Amino acid sequence: MNFPASSQIAHEGGRRGRERRCIASGENLAEAELIRFARAPDGVVVPDVAAKLPGRGVWVRAERESIEQAAKKGGFARGFKAPAKVPEGLANQIESLLSRRCLELLGLTRRAGAVAIGATQVEAAIRAKPALVLIEAEDGAGEGREKLMGLHIGLWGAPPPAVACFSAAELGVALGRERVIHASLLQERLALGWVAEIRRLAGFRPIVPASWPASWRSVSWKLGGAASGEDQRRDEQSGIDRT
Repeated sequence: MNFPASSQIAHEGGRRGRERRCIASGENLAEAELIRFARAPDGVVVPDVAAKLPGRGVWVRAERESIEQAAKKGGFARGFKAPAKVPEGLANQIESLLSRRCLELLGLTRRAGAVAIGATQVEAAIRAKPALVLIEAEDGAGEGREKLMGLHIGLWGAPPPAVACFSAAELGVALGRERVIHASLLQERLALGWVAEIRRLAGFRPIVPASWPASWRSVSWKLGGAASGEDQRRDEQSGIDRT
């Protein structure tokens, strides 16, 4: 199936940029796939999700398992070439920072007038062109979501890239409303930037619930519990059904 041109977001997920070495795996990866860490004067490891803190930095793949591996196996001390104190709950701290960053960027997108908010606006946006990103509240009712998904599939032949890892209250704060159930990004450059952060957050929490139909999850940039090719092969061998 040929996806609309705008869905390059689903296949690229943002600009690759410079590459850095992950201290957990030794792989060279794009900065967009990594978390930077700095070392405080007292030796404490500090996550630097914006990659702006001064001093020497080390990089780890943006996923919970890699962070925990680097912490357990002394990766931070080796990377900094100095003693390093890893705080308890480091991966949870990073998840919280990335979540906050995604919501702040969503607020900037609203102020730029580049987001449709509410079912009526989102439906109109979908009728005009394929959605760049459909955002659904994780605690929203299924009926409205199914209507929008069905409309998109009917008009454009495929579900849109979707994100559903924030509550209606969290989306409301970011988008200047009390609660937001449905939203859609309208400007490709801003959507690409937001997707890059969502991809990193996907290493720490499901971006789309596993209860959603598999076809809705598999479109979204290896997000939302959609298994990678390696995961799928392993599941087939183990008899696991993710659908």
